[in-house]
Amino acid sequence: MHAAPHHRRTAVAAALLTAAALLGATACGSSPADSPKPAGPFGELTGSQIVDKAFAATKSAKSLTVDIDLSASADPVKGHLALDDRGTCAGTLTMGAVDTAELVKADDKNVYLRFDEAFLRKQVKDEDPETQEATLDALRGRWMKSPLTDPDNKDMLALCDLKELLSDFETGASGIVKGAETTVGGQRALALTEPGEGGEKSTVYVATQGTPYVLRIVTKGGDEPGTLTFSKYGKPVGAKAPAAKDVVDTD
Repeated sequence: MHAAPHHRRTAVAAALLTAAALLGATACGSSPADSPKPAGPFGELTGSQIVDKAFAATKSAKSLTVDIDLSASADPVKGHLALDDRGTCAGTLTMGAVDTAELVKADDKNVYLRFDEAFLRKQVKDEDPETQEATLDALRGRWMKSPLTDPDNKDMLALCDLKELLSDFETGASGIVKGAETTVGGQRALALTEPGEGGEKSTVYVATQGTPYVLRIVTKGGDEPGTLTFSKYGKPVGAKAPAAKDVVDTD
């Protein structure tokens, strides 16, 4: 009965970490030189310098929210994750059309996971009918609690580590072209675009007012097109442990 949730923990973590890898993909260009330096909100800084500045600011954030939309990929993923630099996090991830998993880490003791019925049914489809129903009865609508010390939680907990989630940010890219100013989530932003290999193109939108955080990354073409949107910098995550009556202790 516990095997299915274990497999889903791994799948959920892999999907979100794949999305996180897109964060660094925009900062590893190989063009010989940056674009010209027109006047703008960042003055004479090159495209590379602006992106480096934005990545550094994003890495130092106390907390943030990331919305993931890889619906154009071969393996569609949509997600919403709020996390902070203390390891607190809460979020939802949907893989495919309906398979949804929820994650909460509110303290330094336990992690909570909840899977929708479509998700659970796929995991027990090869079991006999009695086992299927027993599993669904035990887990339907309820949270699974397991200790942070459980090695099975290692990949999942990486999603709650802000520094690890942002570790794919790289610096020193070249060939990044400054674009027009626009608005992302009600904030003024500068678009900076880097052409990649095989027709892939990534655009980073950097806040032009206040701290130059990354607000959005849009990747078109390539194997994993999609959009990552960052918001609620410095806002409390608000993760709360579920009520005891709604929890199944995996121990």
